[in-house]
Amino acid sequence: MTPTTRIFVPRDAAAVAVGADDVAATLQASGHAIEIVRTGSRGLHWLEPLVEVETPSGRIGYGPVSPADVDALLAAGMLQGGDHPLRIGRPEDHPFLARQTRSTMALCGIVDPRSEADYAAHGGWRGLKSALDMDAEARVRAVTASGLRGRGGAGFPTGIKWETVRKAAAAQKYVVCNADEGDSGTFADRMTMEGDPFRLVEGMCIAGVSVGATYGYIYIRSEYPHAIEAMEHAIAQAREAGWLGRSVGGSGLAFDMEVRVGAGAYVCGEETSLLNSIEGKRGIVRAKPPLPALQGLFGKPTVVNNVLSLAAVPAIFAEGPEAYERLGLGRSRGTMPIQLAGNVKYGGLVEVPFGITLGELVHEIGGGTASGRPVRAVQVGGPLGAYFPPSLFDTPFDYEAFAAKDGLIGHGGITVFDDTVDMAHMARFAMEFCAAESCGKCTPCRIGAVRGVETVDRILEKRSAGQPVAKELTLLADLCDTMKFGSLCALGGFTPYPVTSAMTHFPEDFDLDARRLPAGLEAAE
Repeated sequence: MTPTTRIFVPRDAAAVAVGADDVAATLQASGHAIEIVRTGSRGLHWLEPLVEVETPSGRIGYGPVSPADVDALLAAGMLQGGDHPLRIGRPEDHPFLARQTRSTMALCGIVDPRSEADYAAHGGWRGLKSALDMDAEARVRAVTASGLRGRGGAGFPTGIKWETVRKAAAAQKYVVCNADEGDSGTFADRMTMEGDPFRLVEGMCIAGVSVGATYGYIYIRSEYPHAIEAMEHAIAQAREAGWLGRSVGGSGLAFDMEVRVGAGAYVCGEETSLLNSIEGKRGIVRAKPPLPALQGLFGKPTVVNNVLSLAAVPAIFAEGPEAYERLGLGRSRGTMPIQLAGNVKYGGLVEVPFGITLGELVHEIGGGTASGRPVRAVQVGGPLGAYFPPSLFDTPFDYEAFAAKDGLIGHGGITVFDDTVDMAHMARFAMEFCAAESCGKCTPCRIGAVRGVETVDRILEKRSAGQPVAKELTLLADLCDTMKFGSLCALGGFTPYPVTSAMTHFPEDFDLDARRLPAGLEAAE
Protein backbone atom coordinates (compact mmCIF):
# COMPACT_ATOMS: atom_id res chain seq x y z
CA MET A 1 0.00 0.00 0.00
CA THR A 2 1.38 3.40 -0.99
CA PRO A 3 2.08 5.55 2.10
CA THR A 4 0.08 8.77 2.45
CA THR A 5 2.00 12.04 2.38
CA ARG A 6 0.76 14.93 4.48
CA ILE A 7 0.61 18.30 2.73
CA PHE A 8 -0.09 21.50 4.63
CA VAL A 9 -1.99 24.28 2.85
CA PRO A 10 -3.01 27.45 4.77
CA ARG A 11 -6.65 28.29 5.28
CA ASP A 12 -5.70 31.75 6.59
CA ALA A 13 -7.70 34.51 4.87
CA ALA A 14 -4.55 36.05 3.36
CA ALA A 15 -3.67 32.73 1.70
CA VAL A 16 -7.25 32.03 0.64
CA ALA A 17 -7.39 35.49 -0.98
CA VAL A 18 -4.57 34.49 -3.35
CA GLY A 19 -5.89 31.04 -4.25
CA ALA A 20 -5.05 28.62 -1.41
CA ASP A 21 -8.43 26.87 -1.67
CA ASP A 22 -7.88 26.23 -5.38
CA VAL A 23 -4.37 24.92 -4.72
CA ALA A 24 -5.69 22.52 -2.08
CA ALA A 25 -8.44 21.29 -4.42
CA THR A 26 -5.97 20.77 -7.28
CA LEU A 27 -3.63 18.78 -5.04
CA GLN A 28 -6.51 16.69 -3.73
CA ALA A 29 -7.61 15.87 -7.29
CA SER A 30 -4.09 14.91 -8.40
CA GLY A 31 -4.59 11.20 -7.78
CA HIS A 32 -1.63 10.90 -5.40
CA ALA A 33 -1.87 9.35 -1.96
CA ILE A 34 -1.94 12.56 0.06
CA GLU A 35 -3.64 13.97 3.13
CA ILE A 36 -4.19 17.70 3.07
CA VAL A 37 -4.11 19.56 6.38
CA ARG A 38 -5.40 23.13 6.31
CA THR A 39 -3.29 25.17 8.73
CA GLY A 40 -2.94 28.85 9.52
CA SER A 41 -0.29 31.03 7.92
CA ARG A 42 3.31 31.32 9.09
CA GLY A 43 3.21 34.97 8.10
CA LEU A 44 5.44 35.02 4.99
CA HIS A 45 2.71 36.70 3.01
CA TRP A 46 4.67 37.32 -0.19
CA LEU A 47 5.05 33.52 -0.46
CA GLU A 48 1.37 32.68 -0.03
CA PRO A 49 -0.01 30.21 -0.76
CA LEU A 50 2.92 28.51 1.00
CA VAL A 51 2.52 24.76 0.63
CA GLU A 52 4.49 22.48 2.96
CA VAL A 53 5.19 18.75 2.54
CA GLU A 54 5.96 16.45 5.45
CA THR A 55 9.23 14.58 4.84
CA PRO A 56 11.68 12.63 7.06
CA SER A 57 13.79 15.83 7.16
CA GLY A 58 10.86 17.94 8.35
CA ARG A 59 8.42 20.07 6.42
CA ILE A 60 9.65 21.43 3.09
CA GLY A 61 7.99 24.58 1.80
CA TYR A 62 7.09 25.69 -1.71
CA GLY A 63 5.69 29.10 -2.54
CA PRO A 64 3.98 31.01 -3.82
CA VAL A 65 2.07 28.10 -5.40
CA SER A 66 -0.75 28.48 -7.90
CA PRO A 67 -2.97 25.67 -9.21
CA ALA A 68 -1.03 25.85 -12.49
CA ASP A 69 2.18 24.96 -10.61
CA VAL A 70 0.87 21.74 -9.07
CA ASP A 71 1.62 19.33 -11.92
CA ALA A 72 5.20 20.57 -12.33
CA LEU A 73 5.76 20.43 -8.57
CA LEU A 74 4.54 16.84 -8.37
CA ALA A 75 6.65 15.88 -11.39
CA ALA A 76 9.69 17.42 -9.67
CA GLY A 77 9.18 15.16 -6.66
CA MET A 78 7.52 17.62 -4.31
CA LEU A 79 6.08 14.78 -2.24
CA GLN A 80 9.65 13.78 -1.36
CA GLY A 81 10.83 17.38 -0.90
CA GLY A 82 12.27 17.52 -4.42
CA ASP A 83 13.97 20.50 -5.97
CA HIS A 84 11.94 23.14 -7.82
CA PRO A 85 12.26 26.93 -8.34
CA LEU A 86 9.46 27.44 -5.78
CA ARG A 87 11.19 25.34 -3.11
CA ILE A 88 12.24 27.38 -0.06
CA GLY A 89 13.42 24.46 2.07
CA ARG A 90 12.48 24.18 5.74
CA PRO A 91 10.36 27.27 6.48
CA GLU A 92 11.89 27.69 9.94
CA ASP A 93 15.31 28.05 8.28
CA HIS A 94 14.12 30.85 5.99
CA PRO A 95 15.84 34.17 6.88
CA PHE A 96 12.46 35.81 7.55
CA LEU A 97 11.59 33.23 10.21
CA ALA A 98 15.05 32.27 11.44
CA ARG A 99 15.62 35.51 13.38
CA GLN A 100 12.19 35.49 15.00
CA THR A 101 11.32 34.42 18.55
CA ARG A 102 7.93 32.82 18.22
CA SER A 103 5.92 32.65 21.44
CA THR A 104 2.40 33.96 20.91
CA MET A 105 2.47 32.81 17.26
CA ALA A 106 4.48 29.64 17.88
CA LEU A 107 1.87 27.25 16.47
CA CYS A 108 0.45 29.40 13.68
CA GLY A 109 1.09 27.53 10.44
CA ILE A 110 2.00 24.41 12.43
CA VAL A 111 -1.23 23.00 13.90
CA ASP A 112 -4.59 22.20 12.38
CA PRO A 113 -6.76 25.03 13.80
CA ARG A 114 -9.84 22.82 13.59
CA SER A 115 -8.37 20.06 15.78
CA GLU A 116 -8.26 20.30 19.56
CA ALA A 117 -6.34 17.02 19.60
CA ASP A 118 -3.63 18.48 17.36
CA TYR A 119 -3.37 21.54 19.58
CA ALA A 120 -2.97 19.32 22.65
CA ALA A 121 -0.39 17.17 20.86
CA HIS A 122 1.73 20.29 20.25
CA GLY A 123 1.75 21.34 23.90
CA GLY A 124 -1.61 23.05 24.07
CA TRP A 125 -3.30 23.45 27.47
CA ARG A 126 0.03 23.18 29.33
CA GLY A 127 -0.30 26.76 30.48
CA LEU A 128 -3.86 26.24 31.72
CA LYS A 129 -2.91 23.04 33.53
CA SER A 130 -0.09 24.88 35.27
CA ALA A 131 -2.40 27.77 36.18
CA LEU A 132 -4.96 25.40 37.68
CA ASP A 133 -2.30 24.17 40.10
CA MET A 134 -2.04 27.70 41.57
CA ASP A 135 -4.47 29.82 43.51
CA ALA A 136 -5.95 32.94 41.92
CA GLU A 137 -3.55 35.33 43.63
CA ALA A 138 -0.52 33.35 42.42
CA ARG A 139 -1.85 33.32 38.87
CA VAL A 140 -2.18 37.09 38.78
CA ARG A 141 1.22 37.43 40.41
CA ALA A 142 2.74 35.32 37.61
CA VAL A 143 1.25 37.58 34.92
CA THR A 144 2.54 40.64 36.76
CA ALA A 145 6.02 39.11 37.11
CA SER A 146 6.15 38.39 33.36
CA GLY A 147 5.93 42.12 32.58
CA LEU A 148 3.13 41.55 30.06
CA ARG A 149 1.51 44.78 28.92
CA GLY A 150 -1.58 45.26 26.80
CA ARG A 151 -0.83 44.57 23.15
CA GLY A 152 -3.78 46.58 21.89
CA GLY A 153 -2.00 49.92 21.96
CA ALA A 154 -2.11 51.47 25.43
CA GLY A 155 0.54 49.16 26.87
CA PHE A 156 -1.15 49.04 30.29
CA PRO A 157 0.30 46.35 32.61
CA THR A 158 -1.92 43.29 32.30
CA GLY A 159 -1.28 42.07 35.84
CA ILE A 160 -2.54 45.34 37.37
CA LYS A 161 -5.76 45.14 35.37
CA TRP A 162 -6.30 41.50 36.39
CA GLU A 163 -5.58 42.23 40.06
CA THR A 164 -8.12 45.07 40.07
CA VAL A 165 -10.82 42.74 38.78
CA ARG A 166 -9.74 39.91 41.09
CA LYS A 167 -10.12 42.12 44.15
CA ALA A 168 -13.43 43.63 43.04
CA ALA A 169 -16.38 42.31 45.04
CA ALA A 170 -19.12 41.06 42.72
CA ALA A 171 -21.24 37.97 42.21
CA GLN A 172 -20.53 38.04 38.46
CA LYS A 173 -17.38 39.04 36.56
CA TYR A 174 -16.46 38.84 32.88
CA VAL A 175 -13.50 38.47 30.54
CA VAL A 176 -13.85 40.29 27.22
CA CYS A 177 -11.45 39.77 24.34
CA ASN A 178 -11.17 42.76 22.03
CA ALA A 179 -10.73 41.15 18.60
CA ASP A 180 -12.02 44.15 16.66
CA GLU A 181 -8.62 44.86 15.02
CA GLY A 182 -9.69 47.87 12.98
CA ASP A 183 -6.25 49.34 12.29
CA SER A 184 -5.25 49.30 8.64
CA GLY A 185 -2.12 47.23 8.05
CA THR A 186 -2.69 44.97 11.08
CA PHE A 187 -3.61 41.31 10.95
CA ALA A 188 -1.99 39.54 13.92
CA ASP A 189 -5.29 39.10 15.76
CA ARG A 190 -6.89 37.60 12.67
CA MET A 191 -3.93 35.29 12.07
CA THR A 192 -4.05 34.09 15.68
CA MET A 193 -7.77 33.35 15.59
CA GLU A 194 -7.62 31.65 12.21
CA GLY A 195 -4.37 29.77 12.78
CA ASP A 196 -4.30 28.95 16.50
CA PRO A 197 -7.75 29.62 18.01
CA PHE A 198 -7.33 27.22 20.94
CA ARG A 199 -4.50 29.38 22.28
CA LEU A 200 -6.89 32.28 22.64
CA VAL A 201 -9.44 30.03 24.34
CA GLU A 202 -6.72 28.87 26.72
CA GLY A 203 -5.60 32.41 27.50
CA MET A 204 -9.16 33.51 28.23
CA CYS A 205 -9.70 30.49 30.50
CA ILE A 206 -6.58 31.39 32.49
CA ALA A 207 -7.79 35.00 32.77
CA GLY A 208 -11.22 33.83 33.91
CA VAL A 209 -10.05 31.49 36.67
CA SER A 210 -7.48 34.08 37.78
CA VAL A 211 -9.91 36.94 38.38
CA GLY A 212 -13.02 34.96 39.33
CA ALA A 213 -14.89 35.49 36.07
CA THR A 214 -17.18 32.70 34.89
CA TYR A 215 -18.00 33.92 31.40
CA GLY A 216 -16.18 35.49 28.48
CA TYR A 217 -16.95 37.15 25.17
CA ILE A 218 -14.78 37.41 22.07
CA TYR A 219 -15.81 40.51 20.14
CA ILE A 220 -14.94 40.06 16.45
CA ARG A 221 -15.74 42.44 13.61
CA SER A 222 -18.05 41.07 10.90
CA GLU A 223 -15.33 41.56 8.25
CA TYR A 224 -13.52 38.54 9.77
CA PRO A 225 -15.80 35.62 8.75
CA HIS A 226 -12.96 33.08 8.74
CA ALA A 227 -11.90 34.09 12.25
CA ILE A 228 -15.49 33.96 13.50
CA GLU A 229 -15.94 30.43 12.16
CA ALA A 230 -12.58 29.29 13.57
CA MET A 231 -13.28 30.65 17.05
CA GLU A 232 -16.81 29.22 17.22
CA HIS A 233 -15.46 25.81 16.19
CA ALA A 234 -12.63 25.99 18.72
CA ILE A 235 -14.99 26.98 21.56
CA ALA A 236 -17.27 24.03 20.78
CA GLN A 237 -14.34 21.58 20.68
CA ALA A 238 -12.78 22.98 23.86
CA ARG A 239 -16.11 22.64 25.64
CA GLU A 240 -16.44 19.06 24.43
CA ALA A 241 -12.90 18.28 25.64
CA GLY A 242 -13.66 19.64 29.11
CA TRP A 243 -11.66 22.88 28.93
CA LEU A 244 -14.80 25.04 29.09
CA GLY A 245 -17.92 24.68 31.17
CA ARG A 246 -18.79 24.06 34.80
CA SER A 247 -15.43 22.50 35.67
CA VAL A 248 -12.48 23.72 33.60
CA GLY A 249 -10.06 20.81 33.23
CA GLY A 250 -11.74 19.06 36.16
CA SER A 251 -10.79 21.89 38.54
CA GLY A 252 -14.28 22.66 39.79
CA LEU A 253 -13.86 26.23 38.49
CA ALA A 254 -16.44 27.36 35.96
CA PHE A 255 -15.69 29.33 32.81
CA ASP A 256 -17.43 29.42 29.45
CA MET A 257 -17.40 31.82 26.53
CA GLU A 258 -18.97 32.82 23.23
CA VAL A 259 -18.33 34.92 20.13
CA ARG A 260 -20.09 38.25 19.65
CA VAL A 261 -19.94 39.80 16.16
CA GLY A 262 -19.67 43.56 15.74
CA ALA A 263 -20.66 45.61 12.73
CA GLY A 264 -17.14 46.87 12.12
CA ALA A 265 -17.10 50.38 13.62
CA TYR A 266 -13.51 51.48 14.22
CA VAL A 267 -14.46 53.16 17.49
CA CYS A 268 -15.59 49.79 18.87
CA GLY A 269 -11.92 48.94 19.21
CA GLU A 270 -12.08 51.30 22.21
CA GLU A 271 -12.98 49.16 25.20
CA THR A 272 -16.02 51.04 26.49
CA SER A 273 -17.55 51.37 23.01
CA LEU A 274 -16.98 47.64 22.59
CA LEU A 275 -18.78 46.91 25.87
CA ASN A 276 -21.75 49.02 24.76
CA SER A 277 -21.87 47.07 21.50
CA ILE A 278 -21.88 43.70 23.28
CA GLU A 279 -24.72 44.95 25.45
CA GLY A 280 -26.73 45.74 22.30
CA LYS A 281 -26.28 49.49 22.59
CA ARG A 282 -24.85 52.00 20.17
CA GLY A 283 -21.04 51.75 20.06
CA ILE A 284 -20.10 55.05 21.66
CA VAL A 285 -17.46 55.86 24.23
CA ARG A 286 -18.27 55.88 27.93
CA ALA A 287 -16.77 58.47 30.24
CA LYS A 288 -14.26 57.19 32.79
CA PRO A 289 -14.49 56.68 35.72
CA PRO A 290 -15.88 54.18 36.42
CA LEU A 291 -13.24 51.90 34.93
CA PRO A 292 -14.37 48.71 33.15
CA ALA A 293 -12.31 46.74 35.67
CA LEU A 294 -14.83 47.85 38.30
CA GLN A 295 -17.98 48.54 36.30
CA GLY A 296 -17.63 47.06 32.83
CA LEU A 297 -19.87 44.69 30.91
CA PHE A 298 -23.43 44.87 32.23
CA GLY A 299 -22.03 46.99 35.07
CA LYS A 300 -19.87 44.15 36.41
CA PRO A 301 -16.08 43.96 36.94
CA THR A 302 -14.55 43.08 33.57
CA VAL A 303 -11.12 42.23 32.21
CA VAL A 304 -10.81 43.70 28.71
CA ASN A 305 -7.70 42.53 26.85
CA ASN A 306 -6.99 42.18 23.16
CA VAL A 307 -6.18 38.97 21.31
CA LEU A 308 -2.39 39.24 21.47
CA SER A 309 -2.43 39.97 25.20
CA LEU A 310 -4.55 36.93 26.01
CA ALA A 311 -2.76 34.69 23.50
CA ALA A 312 0.56 35.52 25.20
CA VAL A 313 -0.68 34.18 28.54
CA PRO A 314 -0.46 30.38 27.89
CA ALA A 315 3.29 30.59 27.18
CA ILE A 316 3.84 32.59 30.37
CA PHE A 317 2.35 29.77 32.43
CA ALA A 318 3.78 26.93 30.35
CA GLU A 319 7.36 28.23 30.37
CA GLY A 320 7.29 30.36 33.51
CA PRO A 321 6.98 34.15 33.84
CA GLU A 322 10.75 34.50 34.26
CA ALA A 323 11.39 33.11 30.76
CA TYR A 324 8.99 35.66 29.27
CA GLU A 325 10.35 38.55 31.35
CA ARG A 326 13.91 37.84 30.20
CA LEU A 327 12.92 38.90 26.68
CA GLY A 328 12.53 42.53 25.73
CA LEU A 329 13.85 45.96 26.63
CA GLY A 330 13.24 48.27 29.59
CA ARG A 331 9.60 48.14 30.67
CA SER A 332 8.61 46.44 27.41
CA ARG A 333 8.95 42.74 28.18
CA GLY A 334 8.40 39.64 26.10
CA THR A 335 7.77 39.49 22.37
CA MET A 336 5.59 41.49 20.02
CA PRO A 337 3.97 40.21 16.81
CA ILE A 338 4.79 43.02 14.37
CA GLN A 339 2.95 43.35 11.08
CA LEU A 340 4.82 44.66 8.02
CA ALA A 341 2.55 46.11 5.35
CA GLY A 342 2.32 48.80 2.70
CA ASN A 343 5.08 49.31 0.15
CA VAL A 344 7.38 46.65 1.61
CA LYS A 345 9.21 43.85 -0.20
CA TYR A 346 8.65 41.13 2.40
CA GLY A 347 5.31 41.84 4.00
CA GLY A 348 3.98 39.65 6.76
CA LEU A 349 4.14 38.90 10.46
CA VAL A 350 7.33 39.10 12.51
CA GLU A 351 7.43 38.10 16.20
CA VAL A 352 10.53 39.36 17.98
CA PRO A 353 11.43 40.58 21.47
CA PHE A 354 11.03 44.29 22.13
CA GLY A 355 14.23 46.21 21.46
CA ILE A 356 14.80 45.57 17.75
CA THR A 357 15.18 48.86 15.90
CA LEU A 358 12.69 50.24 13.42
CA GLY A 359 15.39 50.22 10.74
CA GLU A 360 16.11 46.53 11.27
CA LEU A 361 12.43 45.73 10.88
CA VAL A 362 11.98 47.78 7.71
CA HIS A 363 15.27 47.10 5.91
CA GLU A 364 16.77 43.86 7.25
CA ILE A 365 13.54 41.88 7.74
CA GLY A 366 11.15 43.73 5.45
CA GLY A 367 13.72 44.15 2.68
CA GLY A 368 12.92 47.80 2.05
CA THR A 369 10.24 48.88 -0.40
CA ALA A 370 8.50 46.60 -2.89
CA SER A 371 8.91 49.33 -5.51
CA GLY A 372 12.67 49.39 -5.05
CA ARG A 373 12.59 53.13 -4.37
CA PRO A 374 13.98 54.65 -1.15
CA VAL A 375 11.90 54.43 2.01
CA ARG A 376 10.64 57.89 2.89
CA ALA A 377 8.37 57.22 5.86
CA VAL A 378 6.84 54.48 7.93
CA GLN A 379 3.68 54.77 9.98
CA VAL A 380 3.76 52.73 13.17
CA GLY A 381 0.62 51.97 15.16
CA GLY A 382 -2.15 51.99 12.56
CA PRO A 383 -3.90 54.92 10.84
CA LEU A 384 -3.51 57.08 13.97
CA GLY A 385 0.19 56.37 14.44
CA ALA A 386 2.99 58.83 13.85
CA TYR A 387 5.09 58.92 10.67
CA PHE A 388 8.78 58.28 11.26
CA PRO A 389 11.43 59.29 8.68
CA PRO A 390 14.61 57.22 8.12
CA SER A 391 16.47 59.57 10.48
CA LEU A 392 14.52 57.95 13.34
CA PHE A 393 15.07 54.34 12.22
CA ASP A 394 17.49 53.79 15.09
CA THR A 395 14.53 53.97 17.50
CA PRO A 396 14.12 50.70 19.45
CA PHE A 397 10.71 49.06 19.13
CA ASP A 398 9.70 49.80 22.71
CA TYR A 399 6.75 51.64 24.24
CA GLU A 400 8.81 54.26 26.04
CA ALA A 401 11.31 54.77 23.21
CA PHE A 402 8.50 55.51 20.75
CA ALA A 403 6.66 57.75 23.20
CA ALA A 404 9.87 59.75 23.72
CA LYS A 405 9.81 60.57 19.99
CA ASP A 406 6.09 61.37 19.89
CA GLY A 407 5.20 57.99 18.43
CA LEU A 408 3.01 55.02 19.26
CA ILE A 409 3.56 51.28 18.98
CA GLY A 410 -0.17 50.66 18.98
CA HIS A 411 -1.10 47.20 17.79
CA GLY A 412 2.30 46.69 16.18
CA GLY A 413 1.43 47.57 12.60
CA ILE A 414 4.14 49.10 10.39
CA THR A 415 3.13 50.60 7.03
CA VAL A 416 5.95 51.50 4.67
CA PHE A 417 5.94 54.35 2.10
CA ASP A 418 8.51 55.11 -0.58
CA ASP A 419 9.69 58.53 -1.73
CA THR A 420 6.66 59.13 -3.97
CA VAL A 421 4.30 59.65 -1.02
CA ASP A 422 2.82 63.10 -0.43
CA MET A 423 2.75 63.56 3.34
CA ALA A 424 0.32 66.47 3.23
CA HIS A 425 -2.21 64.12 1.66
CA MET A 426 -1.46 61.55 4.37
CA ALA A 427 -2.18 64.22 7.02
CA ARG A 428 -5.50 64.87 5.33
CA PHE A 429 -6.28 61.15 5.31
CA ALA A 430 -5.84 60.98 9.09
CA MET A 431 -8.37 63.76 9.64
CA GLU A 432 -10.75 62.29 7.06
CA PHE A 433 -10.50 58.86 8.72
CA CYS A 434 -11.31 60.33 12.12
CA ALA A 435 -14.26 62.27 10.74
CA ALA A 436 -15.69 59.12 9.18
CA GLU A 437 -15.15 56.88 12.20
CA SER A 438 -15.97 59.23 15.09
CA CYS A 439 -18.81 58.02 17.30
CA GLY A 440 -19.82 61.66 17.80
CA LYS A 441 -19.83 61.53 21.60
CA CYS A 442 -17.37 64.41 22.12
CA THR A 443 -16.99 67.72 20.30
CA PRO A 444 -13.19 67.79 19.77
CA CYS A 445 -13.30 64.56 17.78
CA ARG A 446 -16.69 65.00 16.07
CA ILE A 447 -16.14 68.59 14.92
CA GLY A 448 -12.35 68.84 15.09
CA ALA A 449 -11.74 66.16 12.46
CA VAL A 450 -14.12 67.84 10.00
CA ARG A 451 -12.41 71.21 10.55
CA GLY A 452 -9.08 69.40 10.14
CA VAL A 453 -10.02 68.12 6.68
CA GLU A 454 -11.12 71.61 5.66
CA THR A 455 -7.88 73.14 6.94
CA VAL A 456 -5.64 70.66 5.14
CA ASP A 457 -7.66 71.19 1.96
CA ARG A 458 -6.92 74.92 2.18
CA ILE A 459 -3.22 74.11 2.69
CA LEU A 460 -3.23 71.93 -0.43
CA GLU A 461 -5.01 74.59 -2.46
CA LYS A 462 -2.58 77.32 -1.41
CA ARG A 463 0.36 75.00 -1.93
CA SER A 464 -0.74 74.45 -5.52
CA ALA A 465 -1.10 78.17 -6.01
CA GLY A 466 2.29 78.92 -4.45
CA GLN A 467 0.70 80.94 -1.66
CA PRO A 468 1.93 81.04 1.96
CA VAL A 469 0.28 78.60 4.34
CA ALA A 470 1.69 79.67 7.72
CA LYS A 471 -1.72 80.80 8.98
CA GLU A 472 -3.36 77.47 8.12
CA LEU A 473 -0.50 75.50 9.66
CA THR A 474 -0.81 77.45 12.91
CA LEU A 475 -4.53 76.73 12.93
CA LEU A 476 -3.94 73.04 12.20
CA ALA A 477 -1.40 72.75 15.03
CA ASP A 478 -3.82 74.41 17.45
CA LEU A 479 -6.62 72.11 16.31
CA CYS A 480 -4.43 69.05 16.86
CA ASP A 481 -3.60 70.26 20.36
CA THR A 482 -7.31 70.60 21.16
CA MET A 483 -8.14 67.14 19.82
CA LYS A 484 -5.19 65.50 21.58
CA PHE A 485 -6.04 66.79 25.04
CA GLY A 486 -9.79 67.33 24.77
CA SER A 487 -11.09 64.14 23.14
CA LEU A 488 -12.86 61.54 25.24
CA CYS A 489 -11.01 58.54 23.78
CA ALA A 490 -7.96 57.65 21.71
CA LEU A 491 -9.70 58.06 18.34
CA GLY A 492 -9.73 61.84 18.58
CA GLY A 493 -6.77 61.92 20.94
CA PHE A 494 -4.43 60.03 18.62
CA THR A 495 -5.48 61.56 15.29
CA PRO A 496 -3.00 64.45 15.82
CA TYR A 497 -0.05 62.02 15.85
CA PRO A 498 0.05 61.38 12.07
CA VAL A 499 -0.81 65.01 11.31
CA THR A 500 1.80 66.67 13.50
CA SER A 501 4.49 64.11 12.65
CA ALA A 502 3.93 64.76 8.94
CA MET A 503 4.20 68.51 9.55
CA THR A 504 7.31 68.10 11.70
CA HIS A 505 9.35 65.63 9.66
CA PHE A 506 8.18 66.48 6.12
CA PRO A 507 7.57 70.27 6.07
CA GLU A 508 8.51 70.49 2.40
CA ASP A 509 5.29 68.63 1.52
CA PHE A 510 3.33 71.52 2.97
CA ASP A 511 5.45 73.94 0.93
CA LEU A 512 6.83 75.56 4.06
CA ASP A 513 10.04 77.23 5.04
CA ALA A 514 11.16 75.87 8.43
CA ARG A 515 11.39 79.41 9.73
CA ARG A 516 7.64 79.85 9.27
CA LEU A 517 6.66 76.77 11.27
CA PRO A 518 4.57 77.36 14.38
CA ALA A 519 6.27 77.00 17.74
CA GLY A 520 6.88 73.37 18.64
CA LEU A 521 6.89 72.19 15.04
CA GLU A 522 10.55 72.34 14.10
CA ALA A 523 11.68 70.57 10.97
CA ALA A 524 13.80 67.43 11.37
CA GLU A 525 17.49 67.95 10.72
